[in-house]
Amino acid sequence: MKIFDSHCHLNDKSYARDMDQVIGRANAASIDAMMIVGITERTSAQAVEIASSYPGCYASVGVHPHDATSCNENVLTKFKQLAKNPRVKAWGETGLDFNRMYSPKEAQEKWFIRQLETANELNLPLIFHERDSNRRFLDILKAHYADNGCKGVVHCFSGDRHELDEYIKLGLHIGITGIITIHSRGKGLRKLVPQIPTNRILVETDAPYLTPAPEKNKTRRNEPAFVRSVLMKVADVLEADPEQLADTIWHSTCRLFNIKSDN
Repeated sequence: MKIFDSHCHLNDKSYARDMDQVIGRANAASIDAMMIVGITERTSAQAVEIASSYPGCYASVGVHPHDATSCNENVLTKFKQLAKNPRVKAWGETGLDFNRMYSPKEAQEKWFIRQLETANELNLPLIFHERDSNRRFLDILKAHYADNGCKGVVHCFSGDRHELDEYIKLGLHIGITGIITIHSRGKGLRKLVPQIPTNRILVETDAPYLTPAPEKNKTRRNEPAFVRSVLMKVADVLEADPEQLADTIWHSTCRLFNIKSDN
């Protein structure tokens, strides 16, 4: 079994002291690849540095909607330079978050659109963040990115059936986190997962956040090794063979990120 953690933040300071051990535990759990996601200029540079230092690790560069006010054309130019590194395989995490409103809507939308344009210019798939945007996220995607089909993943999907159907029609993948393992919080997600084509499902930890069960009963910090629990729960919900599902998701993730699946 080969598993790809399609979204983790090993560039978070909580891993500064035990990075080698964290990646070692992931490899021991058959997590053979990890996408380390950038959310700011600093964390994007860190993601590239980590990915360049460990086999099986890849990086994305981008500005999270929470940090949209820190984005500017100079930052995008720096990201273009970072993206020349062969370990950079995606752009993001970018999108809209109208829940916490750490950045004004106008800034979020402006720099989301510019990041869509830049990622398209570089031919990089996108890692999307969406929360409470009331269709604005979909409207922007359709207006600025959907002409040739959308290449990307909706990270930590938490939407409804209508949103899911829209994403799938656009050609997007759907990222499933440890929320699916949580009894009450994951109930709605477990109902929707069977509606996702299996070749559009990606599994992720969002580490150090969203620790799945049963690991959340032992530790607060999530880590890539725990994505195995996410995969096993998805297999349980779909009544699928875990080995076969892992193989499907592995190849889907590699195709999305333009990574050789035999790496």
